Amino acid sequence: MKRAGASLAVIAMAGAVSACATTGSETPRSASANDAVPYASTYRAYPGAPTALVGATVFDGAGGRIENGTVLFENGEIVAVGDAGLAVPAGYTRIDGTGKFVTPGIIDIHSHLGDYPSPSVDAHSDGNEATAPTTPNVWAEHSVWPQDPGFSRALANGGVTALQILPGSANLMGGRSVTLKNVPSRTVQGMKFPGAPYGLKMACGENPKRVYGSRGRIPSTRMGNFAVNRQTWIEAQEYAAGDRKDRDLGKETLAGVLDGDILIHNHCYRADEMALVMDMAKEFGYRVSAFHHAVESYKIGDLLRENDVCSAIWADWWGFKMEAYDGIPENAALLQNAGACVVIHSDDQNGIQRLNQEAAKAQADGRRMGIDISDAEVIRWLTLNPAKAMGIDAMTGSLQSGKMADVVLWNGDPLSVYSRPEKVWIDGALMYDARDPARRPVSDFELGQPGEGDFK
Repeated sequence: MKRAGASLAVIAMAGAVSACATTGSETPRSASANDAVPYASTYRAYPGAPTALVGATVFDGAGGRIENGTVLFENGEIVAVGDAGLAVPAGYTRIDGTGKFVTPGIIDIHSHLGDYPSPSVDAHSDGNEATAPTTPNVWAEHSVWPQDPGFSRALANGGVTALQILPGSANLMGGRSVTLKNVPSRTVQGMKFPGAPYGLKMACGENPKRVYGSRGRIPSTRMGNFAVNRQTWIEAQEYAAGDRKDRDLGKETLAGVLDGDILIHNHCYRADEMALVMDMAKEFGYRVSAFHHAVESYKIGDLLRENDVCSAIWADWWGFKMEAYDGIPENAALLQNAGACVVIHSDDQNGIQRLNQEAAKAQADGRRMGIDISDAEVIRWLTLNPAKAMGIDAMTGSLQSGKMADVVLWNGDPLSVYSRPEKVWIDGALMYDARDPARRPVSDFELGQPGEGDFK
């Protein structure tokens, strides 16, 4: 009976998502949930309580650091952030953060959770629609499995409060991405970040030419990659300029990019290809929001800065294929030194649980070559910078009055390998507490199947 009881508890918790409104209001925070939007967000914040975190070292996510700081949040929003002199209003739950650290919630710009969920078996492989070189018609959210155990591990071990789920990189245009709040839900719509723009996942380099060249099809070369891309954008321009009455799902997505409503997230490793992609974007009138993986970004930091393109990178992955051969661990530091936007990403179900450690490694590699980057600035790589590249920085990513109360209390320095989240709030609701087993989300899938005699 133990398993059956636990399962019912989880179902009840998930069901609460659709019933609970933000504390103090009957109106949901969702700005996108309306009948005119297909598959609109039905996200509702879990109930929260007015909370004051006092005495901790606060990294605000925007490059600021406050010793012995105070963070106030209520009704799902940050109310105020300041030093020890900031008064705590009556009625707030006061949490002593002495010796601990506070940051905004960690944001992973590049995840495949839900589309490649655990356990990693063929039946769960739903991230690559590898049936044509361009598939802008597919949407990652239509593959997301909300019961993926990776979501709760990212929350508990990594302090991840929001993440972008991308299609894979088999195709030049892999489809739309979706941004999620990292909360338990029965449906993907219940996780969708309200008001977040869609992204279009693109890929250049080895992956598309290998997948389709092996089938004797175009593209089989890098020049083939660009030819297919350019022809597809020409057709998208013609569609965007027309009346759009005859619906075409793929061209609707591309027209959204040309209209500026959908952001480009481009898997690309080599510096020369990134430069070519930026020129292609200028040719067709769109902008790349971020290059992902981007192991050679350090070679063109000035171009990336001038074009306002972020680099979503690993700390030190390199050499696993030829286009990754020139990856160096000083990539992030050199980009930061050039004034370019740095984001640390995972692309991995395990890496998402330790993005803070990956950022610390990249910081240390920079320090060894004489580039000293402050801890407060490194935290920005995990919070405000990914929010910027995902188009949600007005809502989250930093501890600023009026923004969503996505907050992590760490038991030590978040850039230390020995530290981990102690408490995690999403929209002001306590979603994880290391000291409270009831605040550790577990999906039904993890509970297993009943054994013999469980229901007797």
